[in-house]
Amino acid sequence: MHVLPKIVLRSRGPIIASDAIVCNAKKEILLTKRNIEPFRGKWVLPGGHVKYGETIENALQREVEEETGYKVMIEKLHGVYSNPKRDPRYHIICICFICKIVSGDAKINFEVGEIKFFSLKSLPRKMGFDHRKIIQDFINNKGKQR
Repeated sequence: MHVLPKIVLRSRGPIIASDAIVCNAKKEILLTKRNIEPFRGKWVLPGGHVKYGETIENALQREVEEETGYKVMIEKLHGVYSNPKRDPRYHIICICFICKIVSGDAKINFEVGEIKFFSLKSLPRKMGFDHRKIIQDFINNKGKQR
């Protein structure tokens, strides 16, 4: 039997992540206040890195539940964000989905200090990553939908 050598892959390529735009019945958007760096103390969309062997959709649902306590259903793709400077640690390509809550109750964990729904007209001033741009794109696209 032929045994392949063990290979350790060290890629300098981008990391894949997913973020969720989650709206409630009042059309408010769900944000979490980060307890960890980068952007500690700033508001962000729920989301995170995709694990090896995991689909982007499963990663998104897992991350939203871990960070907020809510189980979500993905409704549609919102957009792809790939600016190499969107995260100060490394180059992350983020695939963002529009989701709705199907069950669960808000609960925080070590990454998240606060969970809150914001109206689109009263978003927090201090936001992390490029999440203000992602939300602005969402607002702009809503006006184009019929």
